[in-house]
Amino acid sequence: MILVQNHLQRLSGNRFWCLIFICFCLAACSPKTRTNKSPKKETGKKEDKKDLASEKKFTEANISLLIPLNLNSAKIKSGSKAELEKSAMAIDFYQGFKMGVDSAAATGMNFKVKVLDTRDNNVQITSLIKSGQITGTNLIIGPVFPDGVKFITNYSIANNVPIVSPLAATHPNEFNNPNLISVVNNIDLHADKIGDYIRREYDPGKTIVVLIDPKKTGDEVLGNPLRDYFQKGRGTRYTFQEYSSVFTLETKMIPGKQYAVMISSSDRAFVVGSLDKLAKMKSAGNAIELFGHPNWVKQNYNTEKLQLLRTKITSSYWVDYKSRAVINFVRKYRQLNKFEPGEYSFKGFDIGFFFGQLFAEHGAGYLKHLTTERYDGLGNSFRFVKDEKLGYINNSLFLLEYKNYTLDPIE
Repeated sequence: MILVQNHLQRLSGNRFWCLIFICFCLAACSPKTRTNKSPKKETGKKEDKKDLASEKKFTEANISLLIPLNLNSAKIKSGSKAELEKSAMAIDFYQGFKMGVDSAAATGMNFKVKVLDTRDNNVQITSLIKSGQITGTNLIIGPVFPDGVKFITNYSIANNVPIVSPLAATHPNEFNNPNLISVVNNIDLHADKIGDYIRREYDPGKTIVVLIDPKKTGDEVLGNPLRDYFQKGRGTRYTFQEYSSVFTLETKMIPGKQYAVMISSSDRAFVVGSLDKLAKMKSAGNAIELFGHPNWVKQNYNTEKLQLLRTKITSSYWVDYKSRAVINFVRKYRQLNKFEPGEYSFKGFDIGFFFGQLFAEHGAGYLKHLTTERYDGLGNSFRFVKDEKLGYINNSLFLLEYKNYTLDPIE
């Protein structure tokens, strides 16, 4: 059963007005419940007798979904566009999550999902904990922002409750929670993906790896792990050079060498100028291929120049809108919600369906199977590894390339 679900399904008109209407409904109404009465699915897998006996008794999964709906009416009436955007993101995530859990429920598991409003406020999270609303949950999904995830860490450890960080790309070493499940890839994994690809595809005797790092605010977030990979890690066989701009690189180039150029910045003005210069250098006969910052996926740059440079970008998220599964999801989402699904709708579905399936197949012992399950969803893929101090880390992400005026995965 999913608490407060009935008031989140029928939307029409301007999205922000829909959001305000939904929030008023939720704030004004008592929670409604629904129970999926389908019989529990028998997995048929061989298990330890003790585990099997325990899991046969597990007929209902309790999940607490902590998202910033901001249901207090004062926020709704006077909230800024940024605040409303946070709430819209939460609604999108919830709608997709509900569809994912409902799909998993069709396999036979009953679900009780509590949708709890964090208001993006740690005082509110404290209130939820003290009031016992999270007590007895098998899995907490959220909070969605790093501060909230960090705040609830002590509760997670003290009560041995797994927490899914669904949207934050923050490195798990900032939380130090062995019960944390990090869905979004941290920046070190992005750097490893680029480095590993270069190691497989480029001859170290013919290739010079170049890092373009202007070292402005935020540039070192990606610059540091890329630098470490080629100076201290698995990429030390390559000649490695670093410059603050591609204009300096031009004066140092060696004829006949292949250049794998990595740019650590997502500053639009810097990237536009760099792309323009690199495209001219490539057109002049230099062998250059480019690796960009993950944020470029959400930015708009000259596609022809990106293609000329065979630009590749890592991403935790990619949707194939031509696939039958995505087409069906979009159609159903439109029918239920009266508007188009966005990024957070897809992410919500994949997380809801993946963890719902884990419960359906493995019952109370689902966590023991987290590192062995493989999932390729609508927009996300999950391959979890376990770290005794940092929890479960998803190390599966896409490497996308600009080709034929589109951005498609090559890995």
